[in-house]
Amino acid sequence: MDSEAVRRPRAREIGLVLGELPPGPRNAITDVPDVRVGHVTLVGGEGRLVPGRGPIRTGVTVILPHGDNLFRQKVPGALFVLNGFGKPTGVAQLDELGVIETPIALTSTLSVPRVADGLLEHAIQTNPDIGITTSTVNPLVFECSDAWLNDMQGRHARAEHALEAIRQASSGAVEEGNVGAGTGMLLFGFKGGIGTASRRLPSELGGYTVGALVLGNFGRREQLTIAGVPVGRLLRDWRPTGSGEERGSVIVVLATDAPLLDRALRRLARRGALGLARTGSIAGHGSGDFVLAFSNAIRIPHEPPEPVLQLPYLVESGRLIDLLFQAAVEATEEAVVNALFRAGTIVGRDGHTAHALPLEETLGLLRRAGRL
Repeated sequence: MDSEAVRRPRAREIGLVLGELPPGPRNAITDVPDVRVGHVTLVGGEGRLVPGRGPIRTGVTVILPHGDNLFRQKVPGALFVLNGFGKPTGVAQLDELGVIETPIALTSTLSVPRVADGLLEHAIQTNPDIGITTSTVNPLVFECSDAWLNDMQGRHARAEHALEAIRQASSGAVEEGNVGAGTGMLLFGFKGGIGTASRRLPSELGGYTVGALVLGNFGRREQLTIAGVPVGRLLRDWRPTGSGEERGSVIVVLATDAPLLDRALRRLARRGALGLARTGSIAGHGSGDFVLAFSNAIRIPHEPPEPVLQLPYLVESGRLIDLLFQAAVEATEEAVVNALFRAGTIVGRDGHTAHALPLEETLGLLRRAGRL
């Protein structure tokens, strides 16, 4: 890993303010109370690709909607598919039932089954009746391709790494850039990876929080837009990386403590796509673009004590729901920018080099445009 990633600032640390709503105290998905994030980063070897052996530039990232037993206390969730060129698992049952019952895992494309096995192992360890005296469990794993930097055929992210990411998950500050599932990702022709941000609503409207975590791996250099400035076009010739085509994927996870069920959460998830568009995304043909939203304000018991549940539910009209939509747009946009700002240059297989977004040049462009 390049140590540059540790020293690189987030957008707000250099004075770049995106949107109107204020962030939470960490400006991260973990500003939603009890949400936890864990990473396992896998880096090994250099030089020529030897399929199955390396070099390795990959990892696993997990998001836990809360710290209790998710299988016993499920949360409402919904998925919006912006472009379906992806290989996630668990999405059919999510769409049918509208609940999430395992941690949400992000990883490399060909590692999805192995990471799903880790989620299954975790669920069985904490619920030994699964598949015996109670129902089966639905692991949720999403992916992006890290094939340009990583030995993807090696499927190096495995069950034990998913379990370790869950064990390490915390509700504190979230690492960004070249960590976890973001280790081998590209974003607008620069090094990409993990980014996060949050927005908080006014206290008189409940003080709800919307947090976003993005696994960014999409876009052509020329498409990159930051705060309305065509940064990518202006940096078109700066150390080109990889293909000029719009290839890759993006996974957006939106969390909120506003009491929403799956139908309203799907509406919220759609707004995440607008946040991606603000950064220049066109959801290209070969891109797997998925936005997952959940609320941890509502718990759905695995074994309800009564046939009818009475649940809190936010009224979907007026300023409050509009501000939640705005929060989703702004948090997603800033999470993408943070992924770019925080990711450092990394060399992967066959000497492929993913250069970090050049901050000095980028900040100069933003200053000249009056954004700083």
